[in-house]
Amino acid sequence: MSLFDKLKPISDRLAIFGGHLVPLDTVIDGIAGPTEVVIDGRPTLMCGSNNYLGLSFHPKVIAAAQAALEREGTGTTGSRVANGTFAAHRRLEQRFAEVYGLSQAMIFSTGYQANLGIISGLCGADDTILVDIESHASIYDGAKLSGATLFQFRHNSAADLRRKLSRQPQPTRCLVVVEGLYSISGDVAPLADIASVCREYGASLMVDEAHSFGVFGQHGLGCAEDQGVLDSVDFITGTFSKTLAGIGGFCVSPHAELKYLHFASRPYVFTASSSPANIAGVEMALTLQQAQPELRDRLWDNVRHVRSELLAAGFTIGPTESPIVPIIVGTEEQAVTMWQAMLTHGVYTNLVLPPACHPDACVLRTSYSAAHTTEQLDRALATFREVGRALRIIDAAA
Repeated sequence: MSLFDKLKPISDRLAIFGGHLVPLDTVIDGIAGPTEVVIDGRPTLMCGSNNYLGLSFHPKVIAAAQAALEREGTGTTGSRVANGTFAAHRRLEQRFAEVYGLSQAMIFSTGYQANLGIISGLCGADDTILVDIESHASIYDGAKLSGATLFQFRHNSAADLRRKLSRQPQPTRCLVVVEGLYSISGDVAPLADIASVCREYGASLMVDEAHSFGVFGQHGLGCAEDQGVLDSVDFITGTFSKTLAGIGGFCVSPHAELKYLHFASRPYVFTASSSPANIAGVEMALTLQQAQPELRDRLWDNVRHVRSELLAAGFTIGPTESPIVPIIVGTEEQAVTMWQAMLTHGVYTNLVLPPACHPDACVLRTSYSAAHTTEQLDRALATFREVGRALRIIDAAA
């Protein structure tokens, strides 16, 4: 036995790709814009990123990042508690607090660390964390790092959450964690029902809006805003790496105690802070996201067009309308073959295999952007139909 024995199943799994490109290790050789890349020497339409508003190539975002790079250098060379808190970090925190109309905000070097840092900083060995079973790995890892007792409840089930909370001897020492929009299935949490259960038992509620920030709600603040429950959520986390086209994460809260996590959150204390260029780019992206709701309107037009055409072609897709459109393909072999065929035809998607899905319901996860043109979407849809017919995923007459 050795340390490497646990890696043998990965080697066996990679064999199914037959020496072709591997989805978890595909290299993008060149980038022509927010929706066009080069993979293995081929121009490829990107239908698998989280660049929901298409801001990664916005000239104002690039200019802001370049100016900060020249003014403040390439990196901070320290954590926030050492020498890594620049005025720009504090300014971005204030912007998030203002956007949400809350008193407190805290930013992290990655979205993963936002969940890791908030959960592990808030909770300890005498506390309990209840998470939706389909929650992101960062949520589970935050719970593990905290040392708290962890319980799962059925996906999007407020009733199962109520059953679990009713058994807790001290529900006021419980943190309930859900996502607004789930990244694999593309479905949305019933936050009003979940918030109601939390209020009933006095538990605190944290909502990860990583995929829903900038997309849902009148001001693009996420599913909590969209469902009218912002005032019922104790902690909202999110990421810069999707709508805001950068790297990092945030937490906003009405609780003044959030500021003490600057001293108690290990991922915050022991990680170098985000570079000046990154922070400046994110701040500009946040400004554009707030000032240009037409970007969100364009995104939703694209989403509805794609969903309508995929359904008309006979594909089975996720039931919830969101920028994440999962195509349920079938077996692992079928999904791998379709992923490779789509890439060969110049369309990039994300491949989802067990244990992230049921063995007979493997998924091509597609996602869309305000930057996609109608011509690009129609080109991708034509490729989906062609490959789907060839592989008998859909009827040949479709």
